[in-house]
Amino acid sequence: MSRSLKKGPNTNPKLLKKVGLLKLGDKNPIKTWARDAVIAPEMVGFVFAVHNGKNFINVEIREEMVGHYLGEFSPTRKFIKHGGRMQRELEAKATANVAPAPVNKPKK
Repeated sequence: MSRSLKKGPNTNPKLLKKVGLLKLGDKNPIKTWARDAVIAPEMVGFVFAVHNGKNFINVEIREEMVGHYLGEFSPTRKFIKHGGRMQRELEAKATANVAPAPVNKPKK
């Protein structure tokens, strides 16, 4: 469910204040835990270190990100491949298709 237009975007005033104090193009990331903050046009060009629950992930804000949440660009879950017999068979075929390079031995 989206946020009401009457309320406006949920921009964190503390983040906007930090953006106002920095110069554009400054690559020092702004640390934040506010994953629910909406990206405003003033944030374009800055780097944010968004917390994902374990560590900080650097996100460089571009124009097409305006209107999205900061948390969308900092995934909280890490995908580990699906297991099972079929996956092992596919991996075995992939490694079998890659032939090792021939080794030229010097003649005596």
